[in-house]
Order: sequence, then C-alpha cells, then structure tokens
Amino acid sequence: MKSGNHPATIFNVAVLVASLGYFVDIYDLLLFTIVRVPSLKDLGVSQTEIDTGVGPLLISVQMLGLLVGGIFWGIIGDKKGRLRVLFGSILLYSIANIANGFVTGTNGYLFWRFVAGLGLAGELGAGITLVAEILPKEKRGYGTMIVATVGVSGAVAANLIAKLVPDWRYCYFIGGGLGLVLLLLRISVMESGMFNNVAEDTTVRRGSFWALFSDRTRFLKYLKCVLLGTPTWFVVGILIAFSNKFAIELGIKEPISPGDAVAFCYTGLVLGDFTTGMLSQVLKSRRKVMMIFLLLTAACVAVYLNLHGIEKWQFYTVCFILGFSVGFWAIFVTIAAESFGTNLRATVAITVPNFARGMLPLITMLFIYLQHYVTYLQSGAIVGTITIVIALIAAYTVEETFGKDLNYLETIK
Repeated sequence: MKSGNHPATIFNVAVLVASLGYFVDIYDLLLFTIVRVPSLKDLGVSQTEIDTGVGPLLISVQMLGLLVGGIFWGIIGDKKGRLRVLFGSILLYSIANIANGFVTGTNGYLFWRFVAGLGLAGELGAGITLVAEILPKEKRGYGTMIVATVGVSGAVAANLIAKLVPDWRYCYFIGGGLGLVLLLLRISVMESGMFNNVAEDTTVRRGSFWALFSDRTRFLKYLKCVLLGTPTWFVVGILIAFSNKFAIELGIKEPISPGDAVAFCYTGLVLGDFTTGMLSQVLKSRRKVMMIFLLLTAACVAVYLNLHGIEKWQFYTVCFILGFSVGFWAIFVTIAAESFGTNLRATVAITVPNFARGMLPLITMLFIYLQHYVTYLQSGAIVGTITIVIALIAAYTVEETFGKDLNYLETIK
C-alpha cells in the first residue's frame, strides 16, 4: 500500500472511493428496509411473524452486527490502517449481499444479515477518517461533504432499483456486484500518511476501545459525538419508517408508502448533507451548523406532527424537507473524527455512527412505551423533543473542530 504524505486535492481517488463505498453501504441498508417484507413473504413467512417475530428479529440481528462491527473495524482502523477497513468491510458486505440473494430460509437470512451488518459498520467512519487525514485542514469539510452527499444518494438508488427490478434477490446481487467492482478502484488509494507516521512508533497505543471510557473527559466528549446523531435516526427510524401509520393518525385519506417516504426523505438528506458541508466551510464552524440544523429539525418535526388531513403529495413534500433538516450526517461524523487524536480517530469515527444507529431500538422502545399513556402523535412529539434537546445540548457544549490540526495523539495510560 502506498503512503500519502502530501496534501491532496478535494477531487482525488480516496474521496471518490470513500464516496462510492458509502453509496453501496447506504444502498444495502435501505434496500433491506425496502425488500424485508416482500422477501420474507416469498420465503413463506406469515404476516404475523413478519410484524412481530422474524421481521423485527432480522432488524435486531443486523443492528447487532453493526454494533459489533463498529467496534471491530474501529480497532482495526487504528491498529492496521484505514485502508484495511475499507477493503475488508466492503469485501465482507459484498459477499453477504450476494449470499442474501441465495437464502432459502429465515435462518440463513438471519445469519447473512448479521454478516452484512458486520461489513457495513466500517465503511463510513473509515472513509471519513481517511479523507480527513489526507486533505488540508481548510478543505476537509468539502471532502467529507462529497462523501456523505454521494453516499446518501445510495438510498434513492435502492428505492429506484427495488421498483425496477421485480425480484428482490437480484436487487441484492446488484449491491454485491457494485461492491466487488469498487474493490478494483481501491487498489490505487493511498494510506493516510498521518496514520503511517504513528504506526512506525511502537510505543504509541492505538485502537484501544476501552480508552474511550477510562478517562471521564474523553468519555463525555465521545458521548456527545454519539448523541449528535440521534435526531437523524428518530426521524428516519420513527417518523419515516412508520409514515403510513402517522398518516392514518393524521387523517390523510390516501395511503402512504413507507418506501416512497424513505425515498423522499433521503433525497432531502442528499441536499442537506451538501448544504451543511458547504455552510460549515462558509461559516468556518461545525458547531454552528449543527445547532442551526437541529433547530430546523425541531421545526420540521412540529410541522410533520400537525399535518392533519393534507394531500398525499404535501405529506411527501414534508418528508423531503424533514430529510433535508437531518442532513447533517457528514458534519456529525466529521466532528467525531476531528475530536480525537490519530491513535483513536478511526475507532471513534467508525463506532460513533454505529452507536448512533444503535440508539434506534431504545428510541423505538420509548416510543412504543409512551403509547400506553398518550396518543400515537403525542408519543412521537415527546420522543422527538427528547432526542433533539439532548442533541442541542451536545452541539452547544462540543468542541469546535473546524480547521483543527489533526496531527496529534491521545494520551492513553
């Protein structure tokens, strides 16, 4: 592997490969959401099992894979290099994708969704870490903006392909094939020179996951980074995933498709990630942009929960705007990568988005629990308020990382 020691331009192979890798990553995550029900029906699973048994279990198993994979790839990224993660993760989830297309029963499906989760966990954080370390500090935001903008558009592609390709198995084959093709591009990508310099010093401890919890100041900083991402998953995992149910509660007469709501939301996310990345460069601040968009999210959630009796196209328009408001995924992961030294950077950047995703089951449980005491819409409002307020506090107190020199180490005792 080559070593990159000189500042790179924004449009270079590393940025391109990280962007396309995240594209395939998001494609697979959203494709699974879209084809989960029809694929289980095709495998002979009853609707009851899809709703309360195997269906939720599949999601939980994939989430477990993401959490375990986040820790595994994070440690590998700091111990063995960012490129090892990029190669290993996409190879693993490409194989898992193809295998998903061959499953004949629920046990095989459960196993390969876990493996897919393991592979998918490493892609974004490793890509953001590599891009952040090879680009000049004044241009890092542009690089991570490109990665997130191109990557999130994978959700739109997944929805389109799922509509055009009649067999869900072929949708998985396409995702796996895209990943394997991408491996060829990665051959020419250089390793981060910043990482290589640290790797040469055998006295430096690298990739210690437990070091994030052993120091109170470091742990609080890490926790804030995770909490910044929770509103995105509240919006995507609750408001958009259950958009058909929310539409019924709001008295919308025309049926709402969660798949279409996802497509509109993620189209908004693409534009949001581009806007937040560009705005952070203009304002020279990550924190200000996070706070602006979190306030925008609060306003959009309030509007969404009061869309009583509107037309179908108006509902989808709000889903698009909601997606735009939570389009701060690039800034969120960039803050995480920029907040920690080179010997822990990949561990943080890879685990943070996966732990933020991992908050969704807790958010969902709270959402369901509150429905025993309040209405469906009120439950959504309460959970939304909690996640957004916590994220706002985290954004207000987190360190400003724009233009920060990343060539430093964390002191690990």
